[in-house]
Amino acid sequence: MRSGHLPIIEIRKLSFSYAGASRKSLNDVSLQVDEGDFLVVTGPSGCGKTTLCRCLNGLVPNFYTGELTGEISVCGRSVRKETTSSLSRHVGFVFQNPENQLFSLTVERDVAFGPENLGLIREETRRRVDWALSVTGIEELRDRAPYELSGGQQQRAAIASVLAMRPDIIVLDEPTSFLDPRSSKEILQVVAKLNKELGMTVFLVEHRLDLATRYSNRVVVMDRGSIVLDGPPEDVYGEQAHLIGIGMPKVTVLFRLLKQDGIEVLKTPVTVEAGVEELRRILRS
Repeated sequence: MRSGHLPIIEIRKLSFSYAGASRKSLNDVSLQVDEGDFLVVTGPSGCGKTTLCRCLNGLVPNFYTGELTGEISVCGRSVRKETTSSLSRHVGFVFQNPENQLFSLTVERDVAFGPENLGLIREETRRRVDWALSVTGIEELRDRAPYELSGGQQQRAAIASVLAMRPDIIVLDEPTSFLDPRSSKEILQVVAKLNKELGMTVFLVEHRLDLATRYSNRVVVMDRGSIVLDGPPEDVYGEQAHLIGIGMPKVTVLFRLLKQDGIEVLKTPVTVEAGVEELRRILRS
């Protein structure tokens, strides 16, 4: 892992259109992500979120071909000059559906796949597998077949298989889309723990903003292939975000309605805890 708070992702005027597509999936995107950030990317379906994720580990343009312009670097490496396999040492990618990422007969074999392909010695592979299973809380599932697991357990296994590679950045493309609310909360708690305790940079594409916002320090909103809003959650969740179709946290919507009714709200909250504190202040005043 790298140390310090330095730019770990730098994107400059990035545009991309898939082969045969009539319009650009990304249009002049510029973005800088600092090391240790917990970044939430959201926006309407088809706005380019998944394509942006694919650019971070070289799936675009190495696997998904098309016309790519602009520059993108990860951990100081130009994505356009690196292979996906070399970038996998620095960028871990967790897909929307964990079943697309798990293929071995046991969870342990899936988690060991990455380190083994790095050519690590058996003892180091064992240490990484044990650590990844422990961090994600699935040590007791190591001998289970992935297809026997629940959706939440499968997603934890997918995250563990990525963590065993010890990446600097973990990219998650809507990891809760196939999960129930309880499993979604547990998965995001695991990701938040990695960010807080290990300093791992998190690049999370998510629609469930009520769950994700409490952990993020920054929100990026995309629309039609471009970034239209970028900043702290409390700044982004305003009228503009509502108009372009993202679902603001319910507590934010509540306090916006209170403001419309003439109640003085000093700071629009984005989490329930902050909402309770602001409500107490209002009742005292």
